[in-house]
Amino acid sequence: MKVSGFTIVRHGTKFDYPYLESLRSLLPLVDELVVNVGIGEDDTLERVRKFAKDEGEGKVAIFESHWPLDDPEKRKGGQILAEQTNLALDRCTGDWCVYLQADEILHEGDLPKIRAAMEKHLPDDSIEGLLFRYVHFYGSFDVVRNSRSAYRREVRIVRRASGARSVGDAQSFRLPSGEKPRVALLDASVYHYGWVRPPEVMKEKTFFMDTLYHGAKKTAAGETATGDAYRYKKIWGLFPFRGSHPKVMHERIAAKKWTWDLSRSPLEWEFGDAKKIALDLFERATGVRLFEYRSYRRVK
Repeated sequence: MKVSGFTIVRHGTKFDYPYLESLRSLLPLVDELVVNVGIGEDDTLERVRKFAKDEGEGKVAIFESHWPLDDPEKRKGGQILAEQTNLALDRCTGDWCVYLQADEILHEGDLPKIRAAMEKHLPDDSIEGLLFRYVHFYGSFDVVRNSRSAYRREVRIVRRASGARSVGDAQSFRLPSGEKPRVALLDASVYHYGWVRPPEVMKEKTFFMDTLYHGAKKTAAGETATGDAYRYKKIWGLFPFRGSHPKVMHERIAAKKWTWDLSRSPLEWEFGDAKKIALDLFERATGVRLFEYRSYRRVK
């Protein structure tokens, strides 16, 4: 069994992505690691090259690509992200292809279980991908978001022979037929740190990502099409984190330079949240998430 890892990153340093930690978490699992570095203005490429030289064990293949940010049609719905992800996927040669976004980390304790699942399902062509649970951090490294507003599962491993392609904003995959891939659920999680960075960097990153989805600049009020989503606030579904972080994140967590205290923040919600809260409460009582959107077909 050969396993490929693949990812994309652009302005990883500028927007304070844990992209090197992501690569470090993936490297022990794979036989090759394909990294698509978008041409930019910071030192992301140099840092990835240094990682490949010093830590890559000869597994890392790096290439640069141009993001067509001047194309209005590409700056809608995050389409650029899927296109760039597929450029990396096209260079993978493994039986399984493991995808992580630049703010997603694997826990070292899960790696044996992930590899065992890939070996188990390799002979069964009906399994076209593997499904991870998600742990979403928000505002601080000791706060997690667990509600309908945060997807609880997603496909991050695809069988290369299935022809699966990244679609939309690179959040999910589709088969050449347009169907959702048939997947098995892993006993493993992806740790998502996309909403944990210095507040001023979070704001700048959100403004940029907003242009990839809406093709819009800041409004006269200084906000984006998604409003003040970049601002850390106590919203429904936040809880203290009681688990352990992946070891590759320990240094970053120790160097945290901002403070956001969940317990001291006032709860912010709108009347429109009432339905979501009711559904969340039902899920907590029954373990069933009603009306859940799934980008996959789960095989039990």
